[in-house]
Amino acid sequence: MTIEVGSNVPTMKLLADNGETVSLEDYRGKYVVLYFYPKDMTPGCTTEACDFRDEHQSFAELNAVIVGVSPDPQEKHQKFKEKHNLPFQLLVDEEHKLADEFGVWKLKKNFGKEYMGIERSTFIINPEGKIVKEWRKVKVKDHVQDALQYIKEHQ
Repeated sequence: MTIEVGSNVPTMKLLADNGETVSLEDYRGKYVVLYFYPKDMTPGCTTEACDFRDEHQSFAELNAVIVGVSPDPQEKHQKFKEKHNLPFQLLVDEEHKLADEFGVWKLKKNFGKEYMGIERSTFIINPEGKIVKEWRKVKVKDHVQDALQYIKEHQ
């Protein structure tokens, strides 16, 4: 069963880019912009991460934190974060357990090949730990502004 709007966030712990173990419950009291992306260092994922970076302060002013999740290992997250000066945590989901919980680990097709991977998706979690908004099959252009606007309107 996939988590949906109205559900509480799962309690599982994941490794963060800095080596800490993190649970989404650690962010209680803040809005969380949880975004799942396919792969570090790829064009679309880099654009999305840099868009979130550029609006990081605007989210912080709204009591919101940004958390990125992909199946890449910790070392790759560290390099991605350093290269693009990302001021938010990237969580390691190599076994795609969190992605499975959120229903974003999907069969994908590219150039006639089928494979399993992350479907770019974003979830807004309220300060009480409930999922209040979701975007699935995200298109990168203007997406960060949509997430920021949603939090502004629902505070």
